[in-house]
Amino acid sequence: MKKIALALAALLMPCTTVMASDFTVSSPDIKAGSTIGTHFIFSSFGCTGDNVSPALTWKNAPKGTKSFAITMYDPDAPTGSGWWHWLAFNIPADTSTVPAGAADGGTLPKGTIQSRTDFGAAGYGGPCPPVGDKPHRYTFTVFALKTDTLPVVDANSPGAMVGYFLNANTIGKARLTAKFGR
Repeated sequence: MKKIALALAALLMPCTTVMASDFTVSSPDIKAGSTIGTHFIFSSFGCTGDNVSPALTWKNAPKGTKSFAITMYDPDAPTGSGWWHWLAFNIPADTSTVPAGAADGGTLPKGTIQSRTDFGAAGYGGPCPPVGDKPHRYTFTVFALKTDTLPVVDANSPGAMVGYFLNANTIGKARLTAKFGR
């Protein structure tokens, strides 16, 4: 309880988030605005992709960045609250890229934690929108954080809780959005 109280107290400190245009994320696997390929699509719920996390590279993080986090989120999921597909945090500040398949291949930097997605397990869960829906948007966000590690959250934490602590500790964000429909 004391750990949670300390974490919440830290959140009350003023925080400024920078949306600097020079902090960017890109992928050799998924181009912004394009359709996500089958290799990166979920492999369950009626989808038949390979469920491989894409390679991501970012540059020009804000000064004072102490760690990074990566999320993949679908705001178009018919849930009323979107869908978390990937949450990875406590990524060391000297990191600027993750290779394809890093989420399940054990090649994320040492100390990185992946928490529970809305599929119910930690790790990457690729796109898998309902059949007949318009193509959904999938946003990959790299967060530059003012802390080495996020407080309180762990591999079993849900997306909303991780998102709360990410937003409370963010000093910059870089986004890449692509789409997929079936």
